[in-house]
Amino acid sequence: MFNIVSRPPMYDQDAVQPMRDELVAVGFEELLTPEEVDKAINAKSDETVLVMINSVCGCAAGSARPGVSLALQNDKIPNKLFTGFAGQERTAVDRIRQLIGNYPPSSPSVALFKNGTLIYFMPRNAIEGNSAEYIANELKDVFNEFCSAEGPSISAENFAKVIYAKQCGSKIPLFKE
Repeated sequence: MFNIVSRPPMYDQDAVQPMRDELVAVGFEELLTPEEVDKAINAKSDETVLVMINSVCGCAAGSARPGVSLALQNDKIPNKLFTGFAGQERTAVDRIRQLIGNYPPSSPSVALFKNGTLIYFMPRNAIEGNSAEYIANELKDVFNEFCSAEGPSISAENFAKVIYAKQCGSKIPLFKE
């Protein structure tokens, strides 16, 4: 589950697990290595690939995770859903950021790729201060324009069971080796 083969994570693994679980519960697969990132994003399959860089930030990620999850209840969604956790799988997230291109590092953030090419990016400054509903509506518009997979990512019944972490990132303990 945890990738501690390169640079160690910044935060306690158990403390961030609920933030990971939120995205996995709605259909995301975690990218733990740069090789997994390349395989996921650079697939030349004509499918859309959504990648969320997850974060401990309570103010931005606390809206981003529920917003992305709500957007995935849309009728049209990306074909593939992946996530990397900033400050945790650091080399994987570094690789995601390289593939995003000419944007400064941003977490949380949401990127949509097709055939390895970035076609949409929502940086932290477009997330922070906005509600989950606002973020969801923005992403639904993007999904309706670029995506063709049938949604939702999980049933409405299962979606209602997802529990969202409501923690301030400054209260997350640092990782200790």
